[in-house]
Amino acid sequence: MSAVCHSCAQESDRTPLPPPDRLIPVVRGRSRRAALLYTPRWFVKRQVLNAARYVEGLAAVQPSEFRNQATAPSGGHIKAANALLDELKQVLKQDVARFAAAGDALTKSSRSGGFGEFLELKDRIYAQSKEAERLLAFYRGIFQYRIGRFGAQLQAMDRIALDCYQAVWLGLGKARSIPAPAPFAYVEDGRGPATYRRGVKLSKLGRRPNPFPLVKIPQHRLHNPWTLGAVPHEVAHNLQNDLGLWNVLPKRIQAGMQGRLPEEAIRIWMRLHKESYADFAGTLLIGPAYVTSLIDVVGKRPEAAAAFNPEGVHPTPIIRVPMNCALLRRMGFVAEAQAFEDTWRRVYPDHLLNSLPAAYRKSLKTGMEAMVEICCYTKEPAYGGRALSEVIRFSHRDVGLVREAADRLLNGETTGVLPERFLIAAAQVAVRTRRATPRQVAKNFYQALGRT
Repeated sequence: MSAVCHSCAQESDRTPLPPPDRLIPVVRGRSRRAALLYTPRWFVKRQVLNAARYVEGLAAVQPSEFRNQATAPSGGHIKAANALLDELKQVLKQDVARFAAAGDALTKSSRSGGFGEFLELKDRIYAQSKEAERLLAFYRGIFQYRIGRFGAQLQAMDRIALDCYQAVWLGLGKARSIPAPAPFAYVEDGRGPATYRRGVKLSKLGRRPNPFPLVKIPQHRLHNPWTLGAVPHEVAHNLQNDLGLWNVLPKRIQAGMQGRLPEEAIRIWMRLHKESYADFAGTLLIGPAYVTSLIDVVGKRPEAAAAFNPEGVHPTPIIRVPMNCALLRRMGFVAEAQAFEDTWRRVYPDHLLNSLPAAYRKSLKTGMEAMVEICCYTKEPAYGGRALSEVIRFSHRDVGLVREAADRLLNGETTGVLPERFLIAAAQVAVRTRRATPRQVAKNFYQALGRT
């Protein structure tokens, strides 16, 4: 005979459960009666209760979730994420109040049916609750990377991105309001670097405006910091946006090329304004090191490098290097530009340019020089009356700083007050010397950026 615990024996001795259509008998005063299992009133109350609880359960992101680590997201980033949630919760609370009022009206009505509006409100509340959960999941997801193995590396990317912003904002001819929060980097594997601009409406956020620039970096770039020209590039997209040039620059290109190039070629250059601007800004921010990093990215098999996409926003890979070499020449780096071009033509002979539309191809040199002139050397009200090349610049003087920083990286020493963006160039020089392993250079790179 099997043993039965005392509590189970007691349970089996209780009065049998009531029939399936009855609740467990409840006591009302001294009388004892069985309540109905379900009523329209209980249906309404239950739906309102659940909806209210769902909204109450949407918990804001708290700094304590990230263990107060030095690499945790800043208070400004957390506040901006929570502001989006608060906005959605306010709408939800109003809907729950309407939902409760509609429920009360139903329970007091003697008519059958009439649940249409009530259930529509329920569906809306559930849909918005899921939207809020997705929003929270997105931010918690990108914030959680800061407490894992990539925390210090991502914080280093933040510092480079912030330095790029500071270089531009301090170089403007006239003061402008400070954009905040600063860019925020996070890891996304399996895809190349990308960015979400400030203010752009994202499906991840329920088509709400993104409150701060987001910079996506794949792991392999973090492992090889000398390839991180992608960071100035993605930051430059945000700079173009925050400076109000997103829609202005195509008009500048059209006006500046009118009468100099065929209309077909002008239309192509106008379409390529965003990626061309980001490349140019990257070159102005870190010098020839940007072109080295660019080659790492666009140096694909010849058919892919030469493929022209009539709807693409990126310049065809084989012309991106020569276009930035045109800028390097204007910056005074003539020998560097020539070395890049000679190598590039050896890998990608000129006959590959035949894949480009004829009008565009035949005016290519003029078009590239015009793009450099319009984007980098034309004064613009957005820059306070200066040209982009006057706002940010990388000169031969800076080459000396980069070389010294490379020596310090090789020795594991602090790079002091060197602008963070220059460390990308310094890492390239350090790797090329072969005085330390790439692993050691990468380690010292992040240590230098981690020092305060």
